Amino acid sequence: MSVNEMRADDVKEAGDGEPSPTEDLLYGVLRRLWPLHRTVVRAVEHELTGTGMTAGEHALLDTLRAEGPRTVPQLARGMGLDRQPVQRRVNHAMELGLVVTAPNPAHRRSPLIRLTDEGTEAIRGVRESEAAELRQRLADLSTEDVRTALHVLDRLGEEFRQLADGSHVTPEETGSCGSSGKSDDNGITPTSSHPVHKGRPAR
Repeated sequence: MSVNEMRADDVKEAGDGEPSPTEDLLYGVLRRLWPLHRTVVRAVEHELTGTGMTAGEHALLDTLRAEGPRTVPQLARGMGLDRQPVQRRVNHAMELGLVVTAPNPAHRRSPLIRLTDEGTEAIRGVRESEAAELRQRLADLSTEDVRTALHVLDRLGEEFRQLADGSHVTPEETGSCGSSGKSDDNGITPTSSHPVHKGRPAR
C-alpha cells in the first residue's frame, strides 16, 4: 500500500523501525480524513437548513449538475456508495421536486435521473453561497496548494480502493485517478419531514 511505500530518500532518513517523515505525514493525513468528513457534512447540513435537502442530496444534485443525467447504479459508482443509499437520496430528491426520471435508451429498466429546473436552481444557489464562503475563509490557499491536496487525495483514494478490492496496481499504471471505492451512507438519512425546497433561505 502506498502509505507504507517510502521513497528512497525517506528510507535513508528513517532509522531502524522508525517511520519516515513522509510516512508520518501520510498517517497524519489519514487521521484527519474521517473527522474532516464528518465536520464537512455537519457544516453542509447547517448551510442547507430550510431547504429540505440533506448533505447527501446536495452531493447527488452536484453530481448530476457536473455529469448530467445518470442511472442510479452509475451515480452509486461515481459517488463511491452502495446503490441503496443513493436510491434513498434519489427518492427524497424526487419528493422535493429536485430530480425526475427520464427514459434511458440504453437500458429500459434503468431510467436516467436528471435535475429539474428547480433542482438546477437549488444546487446553483447552494454552490454560489459555498463559493463565497470558500473565497472568504480559504483566501490564503494558493491554486497550487489546492492542486497538491487533490493529487494526494486522489492517490490515497485509488490505493484504498485497491485495498478494498484486494488488488494492487503500481502508481505508474494508475496515474492520479480519483477514488471510486464503495462506502456506506455516512449516516446521512433523508427524511420526508422537511419542507419542499423553494429556493435558498436568506442568510
